[in-house]
Amino acid sequence: MLATARWTCKIPVRYVVPIVLSFCSSSKVLASMMNAVKLDQPGPPQNLYMGQVPVPTVKEKRVLLKVYTSAINRADTLQRKGLYPPPAGESEILGLEAAGKIETLGPNCSGKWKIGDRVMALVGGGGNAEFVLVDENHVMPVPVGLDFTKAGAIPEVWLTAFQLLHTVGHVQAGETVLIHAGGSGVGTAAVQLAKLAGARALVTAGSQVKIDMAVSLGATDGFNYKEGEFASKVLKATEGKGVNLVLDCVGASFWEQNVETLAMDGRWVLYGLLGGGKLTGDILAKVLRKRIGLTGTTLRSRSSEYKTNLINAFTKNALPYFEDGTLKPIIDTAFPLSKIAEAHQYMEDNKNTGKIILSVREDDSHGEL
Repeated sequence: MLATARWTCKIPVRYVVPIVLSFCSSSKVLASMMNAVKLDQPGPPQNLYMGQVPVPTVKEKRVLLKVYTSAINRADTLQRKGLYPPPAGESEILGLEAAGKIETLGPNCSGKWKIGDRVMALVGGGGNAEFVLVDENHVMPVPVGLDFTKAGAIPEVWLTAFQLLHTVGHVQAGETVLIHAGGSGVGTAAVQLAKLAGARALVTAGSQVKIDMAVSLGATDGFNYKEGEFASKVLKATEGKGVNLVLDCVGASFWEQNVETLAMDGRWVLYGLLGGGKLTGDILAKVLRKRIGLTGTTLRSRSSEYKTNLINAFTKNALPYFEDGTLKPIIDTAFPLSKIAEAHQYMEDNKNTGKIILSVREDDSHGEL
């Protein structure tokens, strides 16, 4: 929402200097209000709507991003329900990622970015809007050849998957990883990153379509959890050895099978509770018997320094592979931001294989890819 001033009137010479000093610093005037997703009352997707809110005020070492695309994550659906509030100091507006162009640089920025740069960003909130304020260290360049739709599918899920596999899971070449929700945004990213690391990926998913997608991306096998237990199938696929690492966004309903499929000294990384968080049974005894390492992790609530280090590692070790097609953001569908309620319902119905993108504005780059 920018207003562009073009001055064409003839001005007497004696007034040229003061007028030029007043207006020549920029040809653009940033409007004070913008469109954004709003939520007055936690609840179903229908509670979401578009409304006007103030454009974020630029702060020290922050950049204002003109958003072209954003996306939906499970965390957004939880926040909508009132179950996952944003960290202190973060925007109440939904949206954990965005892709677009840098509109304004805040005071004391380091110089790594300039106005107009095509970037994608990890944010603690505020991505589902026309503009979002971002820590300059939480911004990444859009890989050459990718448009904003594909770029909008990268930050949150790919950084999450990279964190799960490397920072927390310590995956090694030659290991076997079991990835739950293998057809999700995080799942499709984790499959590709596991393959890139030289590990073998197995997945669970709720449909053959999602399993086929994961296999096409590099998974060696997949198991439909809706067709019964998967533990015996995983053990058969690993010749009884089990897996070295489980990436688990499900929780309670899968815990027994996770323990059964893990090899001795295996690692279990828990990052979601789609299947509940209350357990019954002898889980501790079984974990102890196999010397299983169980780690819970999130990304949104991590410190700025942690996110900066994660983004730097991802930018160095993974981002270049998007340019040659080794890594591919998987997009299920794109909704206009105005259809935010429908987009949330689509995710609630578990229809997506890959990312659900939100289109905020048309790409006007014209050959800048």
